[in-house]
Amino acid sequence: MAIADTSFLVDWARYSKRDLLFRVFDVVWIPEAVLGEVRSEPTLTWISEGLASGSMSLMPELPEYREEAFRLMEASRRYKRLDYPEAYCIAVAAARGLIALSENGAAYMAQYTIVNARVWRAFEVLWELRRRGLIGSDEVYIYQDETRHKFPRVDLERWRTS
Repeated sequence: MAIADTSFLVDWARYSKRDLLFRVFDVVWIPEAVLGEVRSEPTLTWISEGLASGSMSLMPELPEYREEAFRLMEASRRYKRLDYPEAYCIAVAAARGLIALSENGAAYMAQYTIVNARVWRAFEVLWELRRRGLIGSDEVYIYQDETRHKFPRVDLERWRTS
């Protein structure tokens, strides 16, 4: 299972093969704080479809994760600043053993600096889909074209040489 923040959902919703996400994760949790940030109609439509099918679930605001999210926000000030929705996703992921899905640089860095949680970007999801034989080696470039999300050169080089 995974928990997704707004940045991941907005980008991933643009991808023509977006439902492959549910081949990696049975359920993707969407926190209320994240849902409140989503303004994109295509993203809201995709989330609605996911909620209706059971592949996505809404996560209510829970006090035990709120406190940890505030702690993570404070700790992140030394590196890259985490916003509350991303911090909440990471707090839940750490406590429940989920993978946090985020395109936020501060969220990605947090797994190396302030919290014991796994954070995947779209790149890691695509990597896993490729490892499982569900997409081809050109798919990372298709994803970039469709979503207008550019991956770092070092990641693309790793993709190309693997």
